[in-house]
Amino acid sequence: MRDTLPLLDKIAFPAIYRGKLDTLQINVGYRCNQSCFHCHVNAGPNRTEEMTSDIADVVLDFVKRRRIATLDITGGAPELNPHFRRLVTAARQLGTKVMDRCNLTILEQPGQEDLAKFLAANRVEVVASMPCYLEVNVERQRGKGVFDGSIHGLHKLNALGYGRDPALALNLVYNPQGPSLPPAQASLEVDYKRVLGKQYGIVFNKLYVLANMPIQRFGTTLINKGEFDGYLGLLQDTHLDANLDGVMCRNLVSVDWRGFVYDCDFNQMLDLPLARGGKKRVHLSDLLEEDITGNPIRVAGHCYGCTAGQGSSCGGALKEAAE
Repeated sequence: MRDTLPLLDKIAFPAIYRGKLDTLQINVGYRCNQSCFHCHVNAGPNRTEEMTSDIADVVLDFVKRRRIATLDITGGAPELNPHFRRLVTAARQLGTKVMDRCNLTILEQPGQEDLAKFLAANRVEVVASMPCYLEVNVERQRGKGVFDGSIHGLHKLNALGYGRDPALALNLVYNPQGPSLPPAQASLEVDYKRVLGKQYGIVFNKLYVLANMPIQRFGTTLINKGEFDGYLGLLQDTHLDANLDGVMCRNLVSVDWRGFVYDCDFNQMLDLPLARGGKKRVHLSDLLEEDITGNPIRVAGHCYGCTAGQGSSCGGALKEAAE
């Protein structure tokens, strides 16, 4: 795996600063039942890192003390963490919205047969990776059999009311196959709903389009193919200053499985910790009483992935969100 940070660190990016914190995104571990080409976490079945019970307690304490509006749980496949369900139920009891970054195929894994019902019972918003509505494209990116597994997972969620019941949001996530920007979110959503609805009877709420980040597996592939500079050039050439106000890092912090804090999930994967005084690493337990509003956000060349074109964030295109 090639480290792209030395290349990204040479690229200047506009200074940005934190707004009010409303979302806590936690990566509960890198173990996953899939190994996707585009995965910026480099997750897979053989990864062993996972959040412990003690760190989960710190997360819930932070959510309660700081009155966090949204707990965004990701991985790996976050549902494989043994404390996933406790985090969900405890956060919901605090009145916090919970989002599960789900790969869909996990819903049929041994031991997860009741997962969909658990998510529905707790009114968890499901944000599901579905990089295309065509089988050949999905399996090129995520592996053989993943498309059928994803369709089965969507059927299971639909049967419980997801995508139909206003309290059960089901949002899908698209990302490009290679070093290109995603198409317009609104028009692609129309195509997704038409094809998935007509061919498979599937309904969902929104489609989020995300740009691929030049880090981890995808970044290594770009370097090996001689496409890294070209892709970074594309991101820089299509950067829009207007997107700077909407980037997710202004109102979100990302926490790794050990409890250390980063400005975003991508910085976490590049090992760029949250800046705070002279301290090298900040633990979530250090921020239980501290307001970080106004603090500078650590930036590098990969940040253009969030500001290029229509913009990209964990909630999809920034332009669509603004409208």
